[in-house]
Amino acid sequence: MLILLTNDDGIYAPGLAAMKQALIELGEVYVVAPAREQSGVAHSITYLTPLIVKEVYAGKELWGWAVEGSPADCVKIAVSEICPRRPDLVVSGINSGLNAGINVLYSGTVAAAIEGAFFGIPSVAVSLQYDEHADFARAAQIAKLIIRQLLTMDIGGSRLFNVNIPTAALTGRPSVRVVPMDVSQYREQYERRVDPYGRPYYWLVGTPPIPPQDGQTDLSALAQGHVTITPLHYNMTERETLLRLSQMAFTLGEMADGVNHEGDRQELPPGSAPVAPNSFRLTRQAR
Repeated sequence: MLILLTNDDGIYAPGLAAMKQALIELGEVYVVAPAREQSGVAHSITYLTPLIVKEVYAGKELWGWAVEGSPADCVKIAVSEICPRRPDLVVSGINSGLNAGINVLYSGTVAAAIEGAFFGIPSVAVSLQYDEHADFARAAQIAKLIIRQLLTMDIGGSRLFNVNIPTAALTGRPSVRVVPMDVSQYREQYERRVDPYGRPYYWLVGTPPIPPQDGQTDLSALAQGHVTITPLHYNMTERETLLRLSQMAFTLGEMADGVNHEGDRQELPPGSAPVAPNSFRLTRQAR
């Protein structure tokens, strides 16, 4: 089996190394990862600048390919140019920090797995609860066992999975829960600070939502010490609303007559530059 391994913590992240070591037991592993940390970039891609790719060696052994881009870039370029054939599996991780709840939408780790699913390849994102001395080797073994089972199951539908491992599951006999993503909003705010030059800047801070007690979401199951599996899908169409809207008749009123309404035209003063709609001008603040 040919396995494409990537992450968003960068090609030198310890979680990536541990995951590669575990996945070698399942097949040939190609590592294509960001050259530097790309946490929180979600599904961004590079298309306005060249995508630089460099080989990375561990001694004389080729370790992988470092990409000056996002996790999604890594999967795109790996499937299209680097791998000798289409991979049989895409694994993204192990991320340092959980990617559960609404954070799934911001996660570069999950985005890389989604990109793999775009190609029709079974894809798994793996994240471990943050710990300064995280046991990535143990987490990688847990992830490997879960991935092996997921690959053998005939479940149909999307083959895209988000796996989260709490630190409590790294000891004893951890249990696994298949749960939906929690969509509760984080309690976030921006903390205003001032740098040594007197310029204000802002730091995003906040706390996760309080997980429900019934264990029916990824946040609540993780709080109880369970390893979680959440099947995902990149098609974000809301089907119920789609059905209702499709039964309604929408019209554009006067705009449908094709008439050029002269009264809507705006004239600019001589010598002035146009300003894009909904934009604003910055002015120097007196000090």
